[in-house]
Amino acid sequence: MNVAATVESEQSNQMSLTVVVNGAVITGRLAPEAVWRERVAEVLRDSERLGGFAGVFAPPPEDTARPGAPTHLHFHVARILQGTLGIPETGGMYRVAIEDVSAWTVGDFSYTDD
Repeated sequence: MNVAATVESEQSNQMSLTVVVNGAVITGRLAPEAVWRERVAEVLRDSERLGGFAGVFAPPPEDTARPGAPTHLHFHVARILQGTLGIPETGGMYRVAIEDVSAWTVGDFSYTDD
């Protein structure tokens, strides 16, 4: 998916995307993998119970980064849409294999009660 490669190469987190993966609709903004990993590691470091897992998500050093086309989409401020709800309401961090995406559209979805 060229969208993922562009996000990675330009280190941008402003691209909104909605995808369907195994019947689930996920909507949010894409982040470069290194940025996504650092944010997940930061959240884990701040947790008293989960701090020990932060190192698992730390970005690899530049010299060991995986070459080639991205294999995953890294969402932040993302929600899984269920009926008229977005879970979680505040947005979460999701990693989705590009090969599992069955449909997509540019932009993110939100609901209003108007």
